[in-house]
Amino acid sequence: MDSFLDFLLNFIFAGISSLGFALVFNVPKKTLIYCAFGGSLTISLRNLFLYFDFSLESSAFFTASIIGLIALYVSRRNKIPRPTYTVASIIPIIPGSFAIKSMTILITMNNSGVTTELLNAFIQNGLRAFSILGAISFGIALPSVYFYRINKYMV
Repeated sequence: MDSFLDFLLNFIFAGISSLGFALVFNVPKKTLIYCAFGGSLTISLRNLFLYFDFSLESSAFFTASIIGLIALYVSRRNKIPRPTYTVASIIPIIPGSFAIKSMTILITMNNSGVTTELLNAFIQNGLRAFSILGAISFGIALPSVYFYRINKYMV
């Protein structure tokens, strides 16, 4: 029961955060519900992949690819550009904690000097954030590249 409650809370709060970012990005009112559901689905898919022992990077890639496919379908149906859905929907899996840790360590190294432990932690967190962002970017772009470039007849 406790894991179901965690799943439900993640689902709800991811939808709220995606809705907030969609409002900041000024998306049309009729697409707000799709953006909120997309954010909820994004965090749920990522947690599902993590549950099945995927790495954080690969789960971000597969989640972004699935969201990219869904956004292709919804954007064609509603005749609204695909980034309207994907940008707000992908917000919950942005690796903010790794980037913040990396920047905090960088400030600490600036104030107190460079040590091997700090340098290793900075590189590890920075590369992790960079690789997750790369996986998200590639995962979002892959479905549209496939369907628009390779399968020209599907457009």
